[in-house]
Amino acid sequence: MFFLLWLLVLGWISYYLLQSSISRITRTPVWLLWLVMMAPALIWSGWVLANGAKKTAPPELVIIPFLVCPVLYWFLVQLGRKEITRSDSEQVTDSGAEPAKPKPPLRPIDSAEEASLRDCFPWSIYFLRDLEFRPQAVICRGQLRTNPEAAYQTIRENVEQHFGDRFLVIFQNSLSGQPFFAIVPNPSRQSVETPVKTAPVTRPFFALALLLIAVFTTTIVGSQIAGVTEKVLQSNPSMLLRGLPYSLALITILAFHESGHYLAARFYKIRTTLPYFIPIPFFLGTLGAFIQMRSPIPHRRALFDISIAGPFTGLVATVPLLIWGLQHSTIVPLSEKSGMLNFDSFSPNFSLLMTLLSKLTLGGALNVETAINLHPVAVAGYLGLILTAFNLMPVGQFDGGHIVHAMFGQRASMAIGQVARVCMLLLAFLEQGLLLWAIILLLTPLNDEPALNDVSELDNRRDFLGLLAIGLLLIILLPAPKILVQWLNV
Repeated sequence: MFFLLWLLVLGWISYYLLQSSISRITRTPVWLLWLVMMAPALIWSGWVLANGAKKTAPPELVIIPFLVCPVLYWFLVQLGRKEITRSDSEQVTDSGAEPAKPKPPLRPIDSAEEASLRDCFPWSIYFLRDLEFRPQAVICRGQLRTNPEAAYQTIRENVEQHFGDRFLVIFQNSLSGQPFFAIVPNPSRQSVETPVKTAPVTRPFFALALLLIAVFTTTIVGSQIAGVTEKVLQSNPSMLLRGLPYSLALITILAFHESGHYLAARFYKIRTTLPYFIPIPFFLGTLGAFIQMRSPIPHRRALFDISIAGPFTGLVATVPLLIWGLQHSTIVPLSEKSGMLNFDSFSPNFSLLMTLLSKLTLGGALNVETAINLHPVAVAGYLGLILTAFNLMPVGQFDGGHIVHAMFGQRASMAIGQVARVCMLLLAFLEQGLLLWAIILLLTPLNDEPALNDVSELDNRRDFLGLLAIGLLLIILLPAPKILVQWLNV
């Protein structure tokens, strides 16, 4: 039942993401794309329901849908994209039923302003060849003649000088790898005639209410982890306090993670909400926390800094809490039920980092014949480490997806994301606890929202930090090598 609930939630989230993203570029029905994307998960779920989780699915039932569905998905997207011509670039419906009636195209500039726009592109900076007028946008194509950062800065300043805050300047790479500019209306433009009323994005009372509810739900789950049964809790409600160590530790880790994103976004003057927690009365007690950015990201450096700040800041809280929790955990005999999801008999060998931290903390007491009964704080620290790795996955809207996008560009990041999906699926064959993770990644779209200046590359320091983040992901996910396991005697 719990598995079906997760499948329902993931299906709803994936449909929402498709409806809000891919429907903008294709007329293929969203429900059809969603069905193709969900097909592997639905096939695997059907096998589990029919045969049980203990019986392994045939390899062809797992591999073939995973190989065929992405190709079919790409073909359907391109098939719908071919129907959209330059002359009818009007908005299409995202339900896929019937196209909306075409509206008269809105030309962002008139003929008299076209000359002013052309003057914004010095031939020594960006040799402008042609202007392509689209509804609510002007595509400026030409040849870049200087470094991308200087070109974007110069042309943005020229546009602001001629048109004020009327337009946003977007700089991206085309599918062929050629950089182009797009001039689009600024949605937050301040005008004397029709001033834009910007609603406050920080809602402290709402954020505080979600935080308190999350503390309560995680405390309930924490009391269960501490061994408090529902019957005992009903007879003695004060036993709920035994769940506070888990609750406060997990909330602290999540708060550090989201505060890293929040502070980095504020550093770049991006309008953003406070961190919002997602409380649920089961599972972990929370589905994590998130922030919403209400203004565009200026460049790939900002995208990188905001994305990497969360996982690295979260580690500042995660590692000390995990080590403290491991120090207060107990050693139990190894059994057949020991594994990565059994907190009463936890085996750390599935992860290189968990193996090293466990052996470093527990010493000789941890060996090949023993497992760990995790302290509630250790459970929170372990979940914080898993959430860090999950966010670092280089796929789509995850922090890792943003990081590889900032490092390698939009097209390369989508290819890396697809490779990451395949690797996670293969890893799930070795460790069954990662199967749900692999399904989530499979349902996550590969595309990522570009920055305003999506062409300028990162410096060497940020590239190094990005590689460090990928390395951190690998040592969390990959199992400890056999030679290391034998040397450490774990």
